[in-house]
Amino acid sequence: MRLKSVIKILVDIPRRRGLRGTYWEAGKRAEDFVQLLAPANRSFARIAVNDMRRFVIGGKALATDSDRRQHAAVQWIVAAQDAVGSGVSLGYFPCDKTSTWHPSYPETTGYIISTLLRYTARYNVEDIRKRALDMAVWEANIQMPNGAVQGGPFVPGTEQTPCAFNTGMVLDGWCSAYEVTKDSQLFDAARRAANFLVGDLDHDGYFRTNGQFVSAAKIKTYNCLCAWSMYRFGELAQEPDYQVEAIRVVEAALRQQHKNGWFANNCLTRPEAPLLHTIGYTLQGILEVGILANREDFIRAVRLGVEPLLANISADGFLHGRFYSDWKPASFCCCLTGSAQLAVVCYRLHQHTAEPVYRYFADVLVSFLKHQQQLDSECTQINGALAGSFPIFGEYMTGSYPNWATKYFLDALLLQGELNSHDDVEVYALESSS
Repeated sequence: MRLKSVIKILVDIPRRRGLRGTYWEAGKRAEDFVQLLAPANRSFARIAVNDMRRFVIGGKALATDSDRRQHAAVQWIVAAQDAVGSGVSLGYFPCDKTSTWHPSYPETTGYIISTLLRYTARYNVEDIRKRALDMAVWEANIQMPNGAVQGGPFVPGTEQTPCAFNTGMVLDGWCSAYEVTKDSQLFDAARRAANFLVGDLDHDGYFRTNGQFVSAAKIKTYNCLCAWSMYRFGELAQEPDYQVEAIRVVEAALRQQHKNGWFANNCLTRPEAPLLHTIGYTLQGILEVGILANREDFIRAVRLGVEPLLANISADGFLHGRFYSDWKPASFCCCLTGSAQLAVVCYRLHQHTAEPVYRYFADVLVSFLKHQQQLDSECTQINGALAGSFPIFGEYMTGSYPNWATKYFLDALLLQGELNSHDDVEVYALESSS
């Protein structure tokens, strides 16, 4: 990173948080480090120390063990489900003094359903398929009366507040589960969710209900990921009105794109320096609707947004977790979820365009992420998981293993596996013909 970028980030921290905010943030990190000294956290403390060492001096990326890593990721999601009994735990927080496994998280449980069903389609694991479908039924049972899905961790119905983004993520899971089961309960839940989303759009194509867990702002560009599940539902229901509205959502998102590919109003908390995580949401939503709707203008917009990110990937796969509008890094650490999402987008671009550059960079990112996944740790609760940040006490989901990081890593591994299997088939066909 250039010195100018380092200075800008350092100056930005107290200016953005203020003295009081900086003080309280430092206090939280001090509490985390005190917790690391507890006897129960000795195994995790060694992981954290090694993590920081690799962050400072670097480490070798891994390009192998894809199947083992997929299975380990799935087993960690299973453990996250078992920890809460229904849905999937928000994640594992080793330094949390009250509860290391956090409550069920409806939003990400929704799109984990789709991931697990893709995994079972490849490996034919009936137990995992059943778990995914149980998640879908649980989501239907806790759906709000207006069709929305609640924001935040699971709470009883009287405490729930709606969130458009979460509704779109669970709609994705219901679409995937219905494709497998043709269960009318899931279809009805999906229709109510899709109707809520359509009704929540303003005349410009932006969702009104961003929920109580993000900063107040009219526009959240990453909400365009909801368009993918809306379009999917329109196909399942054979009702093109939902697809028309999905396209309107993407067109609204594209009005936030700058000429250099960067998206405005595209973060949970810092629109001037969006997370790679929310950048990934936006790129995936536009791309998948573009592929389904045969909209090459959408694909071009994604390419425009991806190329500056590829230019920022280091040789070993490290990518900073936030970016200013000039595509200069706005964070020292890596947002591992965002890196996994970008790998997914690149693999999908490669599948659509056949351009090898996208696959190359996706492989570089996945190799880096493999090095961050825990497999044989003494701290068994994190085996198979991916942390929020690298280093683990970095800015995003500090000191934790959020379920969506592992979900997107698994998505990337599955796509990599599909492409590698296709290569094997092509090589076998060529050898057979010769």
